[in-house]
Amino acid sequence: MLTLICPVFNEVNYINNILNFFLESNPTEKEIYFIDGGSTDNTVQIIQNFIKKNSNIKLLINPNRFVPFALNLGIKSSKGDPIIRLDAHTIYSIDYCEKILEVFNETNADIVGGPMIKSGESFFQKTVAYCSSTSLGIGNSKIHQVNYDGPSDHVYLGAWKRNLFNDIGYFDENLLRNQDDEFHYRAKSMGKKIFLSSRIKSQYFPRKNLKKLFSQFFQYGLFKPLVLQKVKSEFKFRHIIPSIFVLYVLLLPLWYNSLLLSSMLFVYFLLVTIFAESSHLSLYSKILCFVVYPTIHVAYGLGFLFGLFTSNRIMKRFL
Repeated sequence: MLTLICPVFNEVNYINNILNFFLESNPTEKEIYFIDGGSTDNTVQIIQNFIKKNSNIKLLINPNRFVPFALNLGIKSSKGDPIIRLDAHTIYSIDYCEKILEVFNETNADIVGGPMIKSGESFFQKTVAYCSSTSLGIGNSKIHQVNYDGPSDHVYLGAWKRNLFNDIGYFDENLLRNQDDEFHYRAKSMGKKIFLSSRIKSQYFPRKNLKKLFSQFFQYGLFKPLVLQKVKSEFKFRHIIPSIFVLYVLLLPLWYNSLLLSSMLFVYFLLVTIFAESSHLSLYSKILCFVVYPTIHVAYGLGFLFGLFTSNRIMKRFL
């Protein structure tokens, strides 16, 4: 028996995909826990209809709404081993669970998972999928390298051996975002083995408009300093580059007399041009790169700077 857990909130457009994946995929000996954060659409009703036909589908209510509470509630209520996290906005290969079990058996890792493979339906989503998978967009993080196989500090979503939670604790409920980063960083810092396998395949769909994209990356940046304060050993230079870029742009008017400093902005957009032109995107999406790259960098950088000087209580107001 293995356990799947999936936090949900207003997922009426996606929930059937997850339910059908659960019913159609192997192995058959598995349970799934949906943890609802107060949906106001028909998400709960759809799940309840499936529960009538399959007792291995469970529904829990998360009065605290946010993901870390949902994950801890699902983990503590479930019985299977390993525990596999699902996200409602992701499409999984039919052998997703089987490949996870294979990698666990082959590597004896404590945590396994696949890369974050991004896809899109609209021009905007396809542009975000490309930009947020490149080294210019997000640095050299292994989780975005779709062909990488080996040790990592992070995996997309993740699957965990149950005894891991006895050893290192549960998800930090103070981290309303980036709680998976902190959990995996904490596991690695305590000597646990994390293995990323390109055989574990899923497709994640990015935000659909600029406002939601900015909000997402601002929140990622906002909670990152708290993560790095907790697990200092996992600090990487890439974590602060967007904040340096934001500070550079804000101070640029003071440097207009310096050809060297003012030309750095030209170099930035030259890099955007190179990455856009080397992509297989449409012409329209290539043009969108000049909006998406700066949005990712400025949003994350501003969020990180706010996070350095903001209390957790105030951070919640940005969610």
